[in-house]
Formats: sequence, structure tokens, C-alpha cells
Amino acid sequence: MDARRNSTKEELKERIAELGPWFQNMEIQGIKTAPDHFLGDYPTFKWKGFRHAVPEDLEGRSVLDVGCNAGFYSFEMKRRNAGRVLGIDSDPHYLRQARFVAEQCGLDVEFREMSVYEVGRLKEKFDLVIFMGVLYHLRHPLLALDLLHDHVVGDRMLFQCLQRGEERICDLKDDYDFSEWDIFERRGYPRLYFVEERYASDPTNWFIPNKAAVEAMLRSSGFVIEDNPEREVYLCRRGERHYAADPPPHL
Repeated sequence: MDARRNSTKEELKERIAELGPWFQNMEIQGIKTAPDHFLGDYPTFKWKGFRHAVPEDLEGRSVLDVGCNAGFYSFEMKRRNAGRVLGIDSDPHYLRQARFVAEQCGLDVEFREMSVYEVGRLKEKFDLVIFMGVLYHLRHPLLALDLLHDHVVGDRMLFQCLQRGEERICDLKDDYDFSEWDIFERRGYPRLYFVEERYASDPTNWFIPNKAAVEAMLRSSGFVIEDNPEREVYLCRRGERHYAADPPPHL
């Protein structure tokens, strides 16, 4: 019996290795998927810092995890009694990992290959949309927020984005004269840094905002910030868009 158990564990280790590399470190039957992650026990340590912002019991509510990677947050929502949980990602490599973890852990979560720009195809609103660690990987970040707001966010959105630069937010008027220059140099003015080549050896890092820019972009897409439980993490409620903007294309 022990020999059979050890054999099964070795087979599991081999399968996890075959599905690598893993960006999300998860534990499957005592085996870590990314034990040597450069960030440590990621995203578990991150989740511990803001999990109190999500209800312990989601009471069958629907959840969409956009840019789900290997499904860490999808699985956490399912463990909190969520009903329908759908994870989408544009990378089939991560989706193979997610489906494997779901099977091994016995969690009923659906995964589809789809980009954030295609969420209109779902034709479905979700009680909670998770949009964690995706925005700065996008060439069209504001469009993505508009599409989420208009097509899939029915109530709340849990959002996180890498931030750099000034963390304070300065007070701004509603409008400035065309001759105004100095305001753009003020500390705490919303800034979105464009990464032309790469940052952290990652060519998919495109736009990195400061704190003021993150909050301004969320507001401009019609989201109301309810909580900022941890640096870079926001719980938002779907509100109305009050800024002049072209309607997002129906993708």
C-alpha cells in the first residue's frame, strides 16, 4: 500500500513538472507547483493580505476570473461557496494547468481560452469579477476596463494592478486652462508609464500606473472604489460612467 501511494505521488510530481513552468504556487496533495517562485509563496501570501475584503460565504454567487492563470483565485472563490465560477485566460498553457488543478482537487470550475477584449461574447453578467494582475500587461488598458464594466460586471469587481511611482494623490480641479503646464509636474498627478521594451524581463509589461492613475482609470470606466484593503488591491462597485467616452466596440 505504501509503495503504491509513493508511486502515485511520484507520478503526480512528474505531471506537475511536465505542466511547468508555473507562475502560481499551489499545493496539490502536499506537492507545491512552484516552490522556488521568485516572489515566495505567491499568490497565497498576497491573498492573505486582502481576503477579508471578500465574503467568507459567497452564497452561490457567480464569479468570473479574468486572466485566471492557473486558477488560484477561481479555486479560492469556489472554496467560499461560489456557484458558477468561470476562469478565462488567453494563454492555453495556463489553462492546462488550471484544468489539471481543478481535476486533482475536485473543484467544479470552468475554464475557457479568451482574452479580456472578448468578454462581450459571454453575454452574461457576474456577481463578482476578479481582474487581478492583468491591466499592466495590456496594450489597451482603459478599453479593457470599459468592456468589463459594460459587459460582465454585474455588481462587484476585485481589482489589482502593479503600481510604480508616487503613491500620494494630489488634489486636482475639474478643469485647467490650455496654458497650464505645471500641474503635470506636480507630485501625485495621475501618470501611466509606458514600457517600450520590457520591465522585469517581461515583454508583456506595457503600461504601469501610479496610484492616482489607477484610481482615476477605475472611476473613468464607471467603477466606484469601495475599499483599498491592500496596496494595489481595490474592491469596486459597478456604477455609472460619467466621463465622455466613445462606447466600447462589441467584441
